[in-house]
Amino acid sequence: MGVSDVNLTTKQMALVSMFAALTAVGAFIKIPVPYIPFTLQFFFVILAGLLLGSRLGLLSQIIYIAVGLSGLPVFASGGGIGYVAQPTFGYLLGFAAAAFVAGRINEKYSRDSAAFYFVCCLAGLALVYVVGALYLYLVMNYLAGTAFTVKQTLWFGVVICLPGDLLLCAAASSLVQKVAKRVRHISGGAAYK
Repeated sequence: MGVSDVNLTTKQMALVSMFAALTAVGAFIKIPVPYIPFTLQFFFVILAGLLLGSRLGLLSQIIYIAVGLSGLPVFASGGGIGYVAQPTFGYLLGFAAAAFVAGRINEKYSRDSAAFYFVCCLAGLALVYVVGALYLYLVMNYLAGTAFTVKQTLWFGVVICLPGDLLLCAAASSLVQKVAKRVRHISGGAAYK
């Protein structure tokens, strides 16, 4: 996507901003677990991808990350450029990838069923876990100097959060099936551009 390709309507800009803000709100709705807090962020990330499409869903997450890195405390544990050294920062990078991939799968295969949307969610979730767990392992072992095994990484970085994230996938899939046509109408068909 080049600079000349960025021609967003006011409605699209509003929706992108809204999903960036919802992702920030999701960071503060959390269940504390060791190392990785379980939040509602993934729910809003996946909604952004499925409802706005790959390009706008990705943009919403890039804006969210940029706002947090600029110093506003919109991440689950604060904000600022130093957040890149947090073990959980990889999950934020995974959010951007998840929004893009879920949106892209939806654009390419476009089936209006909760089961199809659930598959899109799972693809996004897999990316979040791969990027996030790898980042967690690297930061814990090489930056924090903590001996963190692959088993610990998988346990704390994937297994503990997986049941909740699967529930978020189910909820998002059901919601998208109900509202996708309305959002596409409001956004000027954003999911197809």
